[in-house]
Amino acid sequence: MFKRFLSYYEPQMGLFVTDTVCALVLAAIDLAFPIILRNLTGGLFTQGQAAIMQALGMIAVGLVLMYAARCACRYFVSYWGHVMGARMESKMREDLFDQYERFSFAYFDRNSSGDMMSRVVNDLFDICEAAHHVPEWIIICGIEIIGSFVILFTIAPVLALAMAVVTAAFAVIMFWQNMRMREVFSDNRKKISGINAQLQDSLAGMRVVKSFANEETERAKFRASNDRYLLSKENMYHAMGVYTATYGLLSGVLYVIVVLLGGWLVAKGQLQAVDMATFALYISLFCTPLETLVNSAETYQKAIAGFKRMDEVLSTAPDIQDKPGATDLQVTAGAVEYHDVCFNYEDVELGEGYADERPVIDHMDLSIKPGQTIALVGPSGGGKSTTCSLLPRFYDVATGSISIDGQDVRDVTQQSLRRAIGLVQQDVYLFDGTIGENIAYGKPGATAEEIAEAARRANIDAFIESLPQGYDTVVGERGSRLSGGQKQRVAIARVFLKNPKILILDEATSALDNESEEAVQESLEELARGRTTIIIAHRLSTIKHADEIATVEHGRVVERGTHEELLARGGTYARYYRMQFEGARAHELD
Repeated sequence: MFKRFLSYYEPQMGLFVTDTVCALVLAAIDLAFPIILRNLTGGLFTQGQAAIMQALGMIAVGLVLMYAARCACRYFVSYWGHVMGARMESKMREDLFDQYERFSFAYFDRNSSGDMMSRVVNDLFDICEAAHHVPEWIIICGIEIIGSFVILFTIAPVLALAMAVVTAAFAVIMFWQNMRMREVFSDNRKKISGINAQLQDSLAGMRVVKSFANEETERAKFRASNDRYLLSKENMYHAMGVYTATYGLLSGVLYVIVVLLGGWLVAKGQLQAVDMATFALYISLFCTPLETLVNSAETYQKAIAGFKRMDEVLSTAPDIQDKPGATDLQVTAGAVEYHDVCFNYEDVELGEGYADERPVIDHMDLSIKPGQTIALVGPSGGGKSTTCSLLPRFYDVATGSISIDGQDVRDVTQQSLRRAIGLVQQDVYLFDGTIGENIAYGKPGATAEEIAEAARRANIDAFIESLPQGYDTVVGERGSRLSGGQKQRVAIARVFLKNPKILILDEATSALDNESEEAVQESLEELARGRTTIIIAHRLSTIKHADEIATVEHGRVVERGTHEELLARGGTYARYYRMQFEGARAHELD
């Protein structure tokens, strides 16, 4: 983990070296002043008025230059040092986001979006400060502490040794407390992650919350999460309080030693009064960096706790990766072949809710001809959506294979595979931007003419042009300002613009009213023309135009044929058809 952390310093090495040099200069100047004052007090300032007045000009120039250099170094450390930390933090966030982009659906099924957002935003918040300050503090404080001891040993070895022994004892105690603080800060990161997850869940489901008038339930859930975070905070501050109190005790003991032991040495004639005064100045210089190091413990531990959670993500290998030497998919005709495919969500650790002795996809064989439209029907949980999710490798098959034009989907790059497949789902996701931007998502960099043509083919151009801002109309979060049918047609326009060779329609009209369904269905038929198309539908009226219909039960294709052939066969499809249409007619007669 530390090796990974240190790697982020490499692009900023120039800034880091300069920052280190400035830190060294700061430490040297801070150490120099007390010894300069001691030499002046015990030397020059005892030689009479004329000698002192003659030297004051040179002393003034030297001190001005020294503190001008200190001022310049302090500016560089404060400004460019923070910039270095901010750049490192920014790169870490990019790497973490890039890693999320590599994961398959299985990872997002296992982890809440609130927790993932917390790792990107909150967990790395203190990295900027730690990346800059911790090395600086170690350099400056280390030099000042060691330098102070060296100088103090030259002045009064006995007194300096007594201080060193006391400091070493307290250092052991504070190191042990520091280890305990690491656990507390790690727990604090987990608790804030829990708050983010709960908040994201409640806000995303706010329409459901209000429709059930369950605001109080959500308040109670959030308060419980917030109380856990508060308790973790209290534990954290308790650990910090003990830590800082230990430091306060250390500085107090050191001053007591200086006064008592130093006074005894003065009385014995083994220490000059001016040396004892210098000793007191160095004690102050010695305690200040100690206090800085103590106060840095919070930043350091927070940064380590946050980076550890980031490292957990970066160390997780994506379960779906391109093979070494994977080539781009070449779609020549669009034939799709499922051969003896098995798959179970337990294999990707989705949890107990998916536990089933029988695989979701159980030795499935399914062949789809180029340009053919095939509809998958069957009971919920039968494996229809999973069948379609396996084609673009949102999940990987456990056994068997899926191929497109004879190319195993595991042998081609994921990017080329997914570029070749267009997906229209029941639950349409629109980004919080304009209608034009959402359509252009199908082809980044598309021209205004291409966007308008895609909208026309999706039968939504007239609606868009009737809006005051046209294609610049903001759709709101998840497209909240559009109706279900309008969102579906924007999604269809997006796929038109993508122009894929293979199309998957997953319950694309099931949530729409009859009028919207009819408009969207026309758009879908236009979209499917000339493409290999897989349709999942519970409304059998929407799939009569399909070239073939396959009934999927328990992860297998149990029957296949045209609408008329399956009705004549009197199997599962015929039973579904009677349930939907004969039941509808009986309802109309009533």
